[in-house]
Amino acid sequence: EEEEEESDDSDDGEGNLGRIFAEHIQWPKQNLIYRSQVVEELVGDVIRIFQGLFTKKFFPVLQPPIGVGSTFEGWSPQEDDAVYSLLIPMNAPSGHVFHLELGTPREIPAKHARIRVELECTCTNEQLVGKMLCFLHHSEEELKRNQGPSLLHTLCTGSYLDVQKTLCWFQKFVRSAWMLLPQSCNYCMKVLLSSRSCKLQMTNTFKRTYFVEIMFGVQQGDSDIFMSSQSTEASSTSNTMWPETYAVAEVKFFRCMARQTPHDSFHLKCLQVFAYIHVGYGFPIYVFKTAVMHLLTTIPLSGWRRKHFLLQLWDIMSYLRCCLEERCLNHFFIGNENVPGEIHLPLACQRAEPFNLFWYLVQDPAAHAKALHDFSEL
Repeated sequence: EEEEEESDDSDDGEGNLGRIFAEHIQWPKQNLIYRSQVVEELVGDVIRIFQGLFTKKFFPVLQPPIGVGSTFEGWSPQEDDAVYSLLIPMNAPSGHVFHLELGTPREIPAKHARIRVELECTCTNEQLVGKMLCFLHHSEEELKRNQGPSLLHTLCTGSYLDVQKTLCWFQKFVRSAWMLLPQSCNYCMKVLLSSRSCKLQMTNTFKRTYFVEIMFGVQQGDSDIFMSSQSTEASSTSNTMWPETYAVAEVKFFRCMARQTPHDSFHLKCLQVFAYIHVGYGFPIYVFKTAVMHLLTTIPLSGWRRKHFLLQLWDIMSYLRCCLEERCLNHFFIGNENVPGEIHLPLACQRAEPFNLFWYLVQDPAAHAKALHDFSEL
């Protein structure tokens, strides 16, 4: 089969040119995968320490971290300064319930939500939760004397979970928990200032530095969509607003494609190329990522092999040019029947009308003209 592939490359001038082009691009090395695993395991160990220390405290219950973003999807353009992004799902502690208050009913996608925290009666299962006193049916004096405060009195503003308070609490915990890790003797760890995520800088004994970004999220039902602490374009996002993220669904999508595409598929290499060259042209990398996801589910997967590399790049650019001319690039997960079945989406997301990521070009002719010009330069 390999000999047949080599023969195909040599017989096809364009394929041979694509092979030469691909070989002269400096791709991240295989050890980026290893480093991603190291970071995920380290953060996972921190969470296990948390689970051991806070079993009788009323803070959010942290779940194992989920690696997200380009580094874990396999197309990070950088290696030495890669950012390892992880999302930590949170569940409500005993005696508490999380309720997601999404945006307006017509707002699909729900750009943000507030996480309302409610107390629930635990009188009938006090023995199951370690003789915990019910927050609803015991006096304040008794609760204060025998039990820690509820989540409403620690990390909430009013009745809503507060992003800033949650981050400050976790950052303090990380600083104290780090020394309990066996790996701490091999890493120097710093907590970096950040408004809506916990950023860590870890340097090992070989002077290699890892930049880690930890976000928190509350799952929408049993779907792969989360309301997260991630940063948004809006600089005035309230501390009780948790933006919606499709990051977990996206990493699942690329893992699904990895199982289906040919072993020499270059779809991730295409994204790496665009991640290098898009800077300065006014197009966020998410635009190219969305285009690649659409094309992966609409053209034969055999067309993504290495020998078709230049054709793949051209197809992506042609697709985006059409989208720009029509001022319409649909969000991949909203109202799209081509989303793989193993990705779980809220019913409202499945049934919604497609959401146009280029909506702002429809409203602003000047922005549309500039986008077309910038794209021609690109």
